[in-house]
Amino acid sequence: MKENDYNTTMKVSYASIIINFILSAFKFIAGIIGKSSAMISDAVHSLSDVLSTIIVIIGIRFSNKKSDDTHQYGHERFESIATLFLSMILLVTALGIGYTGTSKIIDGINGNIKVPTLIALIASIISIIVKEWMYQITKKVAKKVNSSALLADAWHHRSDALSSIGSLIGIVGAQMGLPILDPIMSIIICLFILKVALEILIDSIYKLVDKACDEKTIEKMTILINNIDGVLKLDLLQTRLFGSKIYVDVEVSVDKNKTLEESHRIAHLIHDDIENNFINVKHCMVHVNPK
Repeated sequence: MKENDYNTTMKVSYASIIINFILSAFKFIAGIIGKSSAMISDAVHSLSDVLSTIIVIIGIRFSNKKSDDTHQYGHERFESIATLFLSMILLVTALGIGYTGTSKIIDGINGNIKVPTLIALIASIISIIVKEWMYQITKKVAKKVNSSALLADAWHHRSDALSSIGSLIGIVGAQMGLPILDPIMSIIICLFILKVALEILIDSIYKLVDKACDEKTIEKMTILINNIDGVLKLDLLQTRLFGSKIYVDVEVSVDKNKTLEESHRIAHLIHDDIENNFINVKHCMVHVNPK
């Protein structure tokens, strides 16, 4: 990651911690005063975002370290490890929210449920606006610097915004005479967060087990290689995800009557074209087969 991109990422992450902490405290107080279990669940979700952003900072710091004697291919997988931890935090958060919602539903059946007040309604509206804004900003930076961990953090903000929408629906429903709707929305929030957590978990695992690039990327690479002058046939094209980066191995057939210098020139063209046209490619290895 370039120094400017790294600095931008750190600024966004630190700002995210501060905003999430303030927002979480506000929603927690509003949930208690406003008697809304969904809002309290929402506050816990926002607080988990503080921890997740700290993990993002640590992961990006390590992944941005230069190659050394013991990590000759770089440290990019530290970011995937950080993303893996993020998914675990989301899973635990979701289960906690689900447990709280279930308990409140049982209380409601027993006639002990309380109706949320106006302050909980205001808190949910503020949360939706702030968290959606944070999602848009973080997502924009994540795509610019190509950071899977930061993108996962952006989706934490989006899931928080959507869970606040759930809280809003639950609170309005409760004020309209359906108090059981508030804890029911906590269960729905739980299921949504579980879905996001599992998606992030699967993506991080793929990046840790040398999964190949998507078919569209491989197809573009194949067309590029076959269009290079001197390539008779593409014999092999292998790709693997290494954190946020891609490693590419290529074997091509060339005319056996070409000189070593000419064959090297073709290999060098393939190498440069792959690395220049696919910004996520960290290294491309090319082998030439005489034919």
